Amino acid sequence: MNKILVIKLGALGDFVMALAAMKQIRKAHPKAKITLLTTPPYAALAKASGYFNTIETDGRPEGWQYTFAMIRRLKRARYDRVYDLQTSSRSSSYFYMMWPSQPQWSGIAFGCALPHSNPQRDHMHTLERQADQLKAAGIWPDAPIMPGQAPSPDLSWCKTEPVLQHDPERRAMVRPYALLVPGGSAHRPEKRWPVEAFAQLSKALKVAGIDVVIIGGPQESALARTIQRSLPTARDLTGRTDFAQIAALGAKAALAVGNDTGPLHLIAAAGAPTIALFSKASDPALCAPRGHVTILQADSLDSVGPELVLTAARAYGVIPQTRSDPV
Repeated sequence: MNKILVIKLGALGDFVMALAAMKQIRKAHPKAKITLLTTPPYAALAKASGYFNTIETDGRPEGWQYTFAMIRRLKRARYDRVYDLQTSSRSSSYFYMMWPSQPQWSGIAFGCALPHSNPQRDHMHTLERQADQLKAAGIWPDAPIMPGQAPSPDLSWCKTEPVLQHDPERRAMVRPYALLVPGGSAHRPEKRWPVEAFAQLSKALKVAGIDVVIIGGPQESALARTIQRSLPTARDLTGRTDFAQIAALGAKAALAVGNDTGPLHLIAAAGAPTIALFSKASDPALCAPRGHVTILQADSLDSVGPELVLTAARAYGVIPQTRSDPV
């Protein structure tokens, strides 16, 4: 296998999960020229991983003329094998459009050479499902495919320095900090813990000697301002960090608390003790981050009080055991 294509589009959390499979693909093909077909937001993170020789970012072309142009380019490249880690109707359609010179294809496209035909694939956690796909493709014979067996992606290659300011007197990082991720998909408000609960939690963390840093996209700055009204010293980094910087912050954080959203997956993979909040809108058995992670799940996140999160934080040893907390 001299030329290989990996396809991964999707959301940030899905992309972070796929880094585990991407590492195995590079390990299995150490001398191959591997190209990633993705979307622009993930290009820098993919490049930093070192798993790819080339990164192409037009994996979701808009309009048939752009789609056909992309397919013509992929056909001209003459890939020996394609690992479709997206396994969607869109990515499978690329296989059909590459007829009649289709490469070996690992995925779910009908008629492909290396099908992932496990009938339980849709009921597997993303990490085990992709490990099982690579096992079916013949490159990961001892893949960890039992529930809960596959480890979190390895982000040890992410060397970006955190963007927090340093204390000019001590020239050292300020007190231990917690990362709060209060946002999420705008069209899925049911996946969000109330911002007022994040605000109450931030005050309790400050009393415990932990600084608060708020992470998210620019569209979530309003959430950060709501938290800052309860804790003016909270640091608002919404819209000010790239994915590599978020991972670097996660690697050194004392705690992370957030909704089921991409940045929290990135932070957890970087190693932060993480408390992930899940409503009935998503199933942690299929998509929860792995690592040093505690899952708090409820049908409605409105019913999850800050005291439950504090209890989970105490289990990590982040907050001292006390009789009561100011929540």
